[in-house]
Amino acid sequence: MADKKSLAKALEVVLAETYALYLKTQTYHWNVKGPHFYSYHAAFESQYKELAEAVDTLAERLRALSLPVPSSFTFFEKLSSIKTDVLPKDAEGMIKDLIQAHESVVKSLYQLVKAAIEASDVVSEDLATERLTFHEKTLWMLRASEK
Repeated sequence: MADKKSLAKALEVVLAETYALYLKTQTYHWNVKGPHFYSYHAAFESQYKELAEAVDTLAERLRALSLPVPSSFTFFEKLSSIKTDVLPKDAEGMIKDLIQAHESVVKSLYQLVKAAIEASDVVSEDLATERLTFHEKTLWMLRASEK
């Protein structure tokens, strides 16, 4: 039972962080400007669409485990280390901020992998691994965009 509680908490944290990152990325998509506008605007759009799908997949995993899905901004804010209320002034600041946010999600995903292994839940482990693939690739691309 303790393993299931740890798994539930880990899934909730990843859901909250993914949702916060989705909001942040969409906000940056709307507000980016500068010489690399088009490429950043397009990249952020691709990323936030992927994150929106991930939010749904994570919520469905909680339901498949017969767990309730937390769905309030307040609940997500309490669980996520990613803050969505600060807007960098320039595109480079957005890139740096997104790197930090993806790193936070990666850290939470590794905790989910650990909790899934302890709960003998290969489906949640596979989901976490799939999400790690996206975030690590996105980190590589964001880092390659830094000055």
